[in-house]
Amino acid sequence: MNDTTHTIRIRPGDPADAPAVLDMLDGAVVWMNERGNTEQWGTMPYSQRPGGVARVERYLTENAPFIAELDGIPVGALVLDSGPSPQMPIAPAGEPERYVRLLVSDRHHAGRGIGAALLAHAEEETRRAGVELLRVDCWAGGGGELVAFYERNGFIPTERFLSGAWPGQVLARRVG
Repeated sequence: MNDTTHTIRIRPGDPADAPAVLDMLDGAVVWMNERGNTEQWGTMPYSQRPGGVARVERYLTENAPFIAELDGIPVGALVLDSGPSPQMPIAPAGEPERYVRLLVSDRHHAGRGIGAALLAHAEEETRRAGVELLRVDCWAGGGGELVAFYERNGFIPTERFLSGAWPGQVLARRVG
C-alpha cells in the first residue's frame, strides 16, 4: 500500500550515501533471514562480507546511483549500469541497454512503493539515454517472489541462469 502522506523523492546518489545503502543491505539480509531465506544473500551482514563495502563504494562512484528518500531520509537505492556484472553468467543483450545492478529498499518502509518508484525512475533514465532496453537479474529461488515483483513492474522473464548454486532470472522491459 502506498503512503500518500509522504512523497518519495529520487535523487542522484554519491559516495556519501554508502553508509545508508550498506544499512539497507544489512537490513535486507536480516529481513530475508527472519523469513527463512538464507540462500539468496546468506546470513552475514552485507557490510561484513569480503568486498561488500568496496562494491557499494564502486557502485556509487562508477555507475549511475539513485537514492529514494522519504522526508529527506534515504529509504531505497538503485544502481544502473550499461550491462550486467562481468561476474554473472549472463548473455549480452546484443543492443544498448541499461541494467539494474542493485535495487534495495529499507525494510522498515516496506509496502510504500519504494522499489516500484525506483524502477519507474530507471525506466525514465533509460528512455532519457535514448536506450530502449532495461534489464535486471535477480534471485529466482524460494517461491519466486522476487521474479514476481519484477513482473508486476512490467518486466518479462527472458533467461534463467545458475551462478554456482544460486538460481537467477534475467528479466527485460522495453521502454522505447
